[in-house]
Amino acid sequence: MQHLKSGNLIDKTKIKSFAVLGAGKSGVAVARLLHSKGYNVLLSEYSAKENFKDTEKSLFNTLPFKCEFGGHSEMVYNCDVIVKSPGIEMDNSVILKAIDRGIYVTGEIEVASWFCDVPVVAVTGTNGKTTTTALTGSIFSNAGYDAIVCGNIGFPFADALETLTAKSVIVLEVSSFQLVNTETFHPKVALFLNFTPDHIEWHKTMDNYFDAKMMINKNQRENDMFIINFDDSEIKSKINFYNGVVAGFSVNEIPENSILKYSAFLENGFIYYSDKQKGIKEKIIKASDIFIRGRHNISNSLAAILAAKSFDIGTDVIENTLKQFKGVEHRIEFVREYKGVKYYNDSKATNIDSMTVAVESFDKNIILILGGKKMDVNFQPVLNLIKQRVKYIVAVGASKNEVNDFFKNHIEVKVSDSFEDAVRLSYEGAVKGDIVLFSPSYKSFDMFENYEQRGKVFKNLVNNLEKYYEI
Repeated sequence: MQHLKSGNLIDKTKIKSFAVLGAGKSGVAVARLLHSKGYNVLLSEYSAKENFKDTEKSLFNTLPFKCEFGGHSEMVYNCDVIVKSPGIEMDNSVILKAIDRGIYVTGEIEVASWFCDVPVVAVTGTNGKTTTTALTGSIFSNAGYDAIVCGNIGFPFADALETLTAKSVIVLEVSSFQLVNTETFHPKVALFLNFTPDHIEWHKTMDNYFDAKMMINKNQRENDMFIINFDDSEIKSKINFYNGVVAGFSVNEIPENSILKYSAFLENGFIYYSDKQKGIKEKIIKASDIFIRGRHNISNSLAAILAAKSFDIGTDVIENTLKQFKGVEHRIEFVREYKGVKYYNDSKATNIDSMTVAVESFDKNIILILGGKKMDVNFQPVLNLIKQRVKYIVAVGASKNEVNDFFKNHIEVKVSDSFEDAVRLSYEGAVKGDIVLFSPSYKSFDMFENYEQRGKVFKNLVNNLEKYYEI
């Protein structure tokens, strides 16, 4: 993959000025960080200032560096380094012009790492990043570390550097969009949870997508740990090429490979940790005692265990955290039980793989709400699973007709007129013992700003069923 850079690594001692493209959370955070370090900073945003919320507009007025809105002017090229938003694509005309002019182009994760002098535990993968990052952070916090959970999870890495202590550990969720613009980023522990087709419209090819993910391991060395999913054939197949000490986790087998020094696995209903060098096999917890449900969350827990053990965190701390950790918002999140029906918000399921693991978390009697922004989704591989476990589907959003067209000959589909109507259709058809699962499989941009807003609207409707749907 051709990364967005110009020539060799930039000499950081010669940098005097930065242009930050994108005035989102990470853009503002990295601009503030750079200004605090004494650099000249320009924050440049393509959208008009009027498109931002009033609170954000007020914030921009107080920033101690120059900001521009409504397009990227020639001023962005009057700098030594451009820090681009993860959402700006690699073939954007501004980026290509900057590279052509010899300007070094990078991202917030890379720049923040230049100023971070505490260990970083970095988590990537197509699915499960947020849950695993939050769980790992919780284990570290309960072990007495000042664990700062940040990155793609919502709190920018650059903001996390303000209050570091001797006991700080950065637990960082990183997406492929962020990793593709790293060059010297060096996590002490890196986790690669899984790899399935996603974001191909952005990365163009699966190879590019995988290469972007693998930037998390690029700079790891012999004393660093790389934790991989031994159940993922694509990740497992490249085991001979990884840097650092390789550890593997599996819910399907006991990981065996001469390269693996450590492993965590599921065996006969229990989770074990193994240190091959010391000849240790330690029972951690009964899998059914983990609070967050689903086989995918056992996998996420195994990954977090390996990260914790790399810091010599005690088994009692790990066990107690796994028993108490309640998961993250919008990911198979229990909302409420009403009239014997349990409602779950899985708005973060923006692809079919995430939806699949959500459906697999429940045995039967599922009322599944599907739909969102139109995109190519192939339900054929999960058709039998849905027929076995789902009572009926509620189709919603811009893709509702596509959902209906695919499933109508296999299972009952109720097509909703609005998001509110989708919740009504799920509520009215549910009886005691049913599960209403909002796991859309599509991105949210047809009706909402993001999956967080979508999930909050769903929870509000569910928490007010009596008000909205009972007359």
